[in-house]
Amino acid sequence: MTATLDAPPAVVNRAATQATEPVVPLRHWWRWAFSAVAVFLLAQLVWTFFSNPQWRWPVFAEYFFNDAVLRGLWLTLWLTAVSAVIGFVLGGVLALARLSGSALLNSFAWGFIWFFRSVPLVVQLVIWFNLGYLFPTLGIGWPFSYDFWVVEFDTVRLLSSTVAAILGLSLHQAAYSAEIIRGGLLSVDQGQIEAAKALGIPRSRRFFRIVLPQAARAILPNAFNEIIGLLKGTSVVFIVALPELFYTVQVIYNRNQQVVPLLLVAAVWYTIFTTVLSVAQYYIERRFSRGTARELPPTPLQKIRRTVRSAATRLRRPDGTSAPTATTGGISTHTVAALNTSAH
Repeated sequence: MTATLDAPPAVVNRAATQATEPVVPLRHWWRWAFSAVAVFLLAQLVWTFFSNPQWRWPVFAEYFFNDAVLRGLWLTLWLTAVSAVIGFVLGGVLALARLSGSALLNSFAWGFIWFFRSVPLVVQLVIWFNLGYLFPTLGIGWPFSYDFWVVEFDTVRLLSSTVAAILGLSLHQAAYSAEIIRGGLLSVDQGQIEAAKALGIPRSRRFFRIVLPQAARAILPNAFNEIIGLLKGTSVVFIVALPELFYTVQVIYNRNQQVVPLLLVAAVWYTIFTTVLSVAQYYIERRFSRGTARELPPTPLQKIRRTVRSAATRLRRPDGTSAPTATTGGISTHTVAALNTSAH
């Protein structure tokens, strides 16, 4: 038993007429104008890179893989990784304390965040580096006393330049990370948490399986912004004489007076690792976006593959055009053919 689709002749004729009419795309003149200006400015910038001899590309190539520059780069990456891990772990603890029902924990976390966001990072580094002036010795002993020590350390030896840099960067990062994580946790719908409580799900499972995966979508963009900022912010540790990337470049161009090419070396290395972090951010965010959309948007590599396949399909056709199914007004050509058949 087959069912036929009865449609009025007027609908069939109108659909057939629309299917044969050419589709005229909407023209966005302002979009084309701004795109042309952007392309012109980019072309002008690229042209200056290759036409202006003051960039001194041979000097840039000579020092780009210089041993001292690579050692400074490694120290920059190491400081970024260690400070980011410590900062976000401590920031997570502070965020939970800010959301705690304990007034003491909440006040302590608020005070920590307030202080380390108020004091500039350079000032914090100088204070940590010169902490031995205030406290010549640090240790564990009798409370509120300088006379009895169980364990005692020389502050100057304990807080080297590297330790002072890690302390300054980590504590500074923790203050900002705490607010980022707290904002992400607050973005989760309270009704889901109440539903999980009603189902008897334990608190740890509620946090790690329900709250945290949803909060991660709000945390990740700001968290990667902070990590990228921390990567470039390590340049301020020159104040404690640590030979990171920017400090190393400064030392070199103070000797040979090649300021612009050496600064370009540092800028290119920072750009490379910022790009790597941006790519990692894209794929991590895409992974945590599963479940929010029925179908995830294609990755740049998938877009390129689709474009190549579409171009190859056009080239294989004799008339050089593709053959998609034409739809007009919500009715495809196949539907029009079915309507004509059923009307007859």
